[in-house]
Amino acid sequence: DRCHRRQPVIPLHDLERRSGTPLVTRVILLANILVWLYILTLLDRPAALGAFYDRWSFDPAELRSALTAGELTPQPLMPLVTHQFLHGGWLHLIGNLLYLWIFGDNVEDRLGSARFLVFYLAAGVFAALGQAVVAPAAMVGASGAIAGVLGAYMVISPTARVRTLVFLGIFITVVTLPAIVVIGEWLLIQVLAGVEMMRLAPHRATENVAYIAHIAGFVAGIVLVRLLRPRNGRERGRR
Repeated sequence: DRCHRRQPVIPLHDLERRSGTPLVTRVILLANILVWLYILTLLDRPAALGAFYDRWSFDPAELRSALTAGELTPQPLMPLVTHQFLHGGWLHLIGNLLYLWIFGDNVEDRLGSARFLVFYLAAGVFAALGQAVVAPAAMVGASGAIAGVLGAYMVISPTARVRTLVFLGIFITVVTLPAIVVIGEWLLIQVLAGVEMMRLAPHRATENVAYIAHIAGFVAGIVLVRLLRPRNGRERGRR
């Protein structure tokens, strides 16, 4: 689910204060990095690398076959979760983890660590299923789950200030923008790219940018954060 289009703005960090240490966010970040480091050890063994991706990436066709055969076991369902910790390259990994690092801690702060873990994995599952309905191809990446984090952040802190790298032609500058602008710009790109891909070349929906997963994850994040009832009444501040 790599997104290869350059973003006109790239968030650097938000200015929202949190009350505790985002343990789950950090564990998820570390898990993604460790899995990627393990993948690097397989680069000189293409057969092992391919087998690893085949086993842990999410393939909608395999899930559909298992469900049709009545095999409701953990094995065909596990890739719905495990694919969220696989990536296809350095840029894929770094881009995803940047967004998780910036926005995940405050969502975890509002939900609590246990509920945030459930939220994160569920958003990734719904994102993958949404992509599978439109383009049933094998997929890897945390983008769907992180899109859910962005959706939740839009609900809980839409006016939060975000330090952002902005590209203005050949000029680059750093400005502070509301989260609704930064995340809204990201969402607009996903929607426009998804519509373009489906309208101009539907067969390309099976390629390596899972725009529908991003959109589905974002919507799932909005719904899930409301269902999981983030803690209210906390003193909110800035740093």
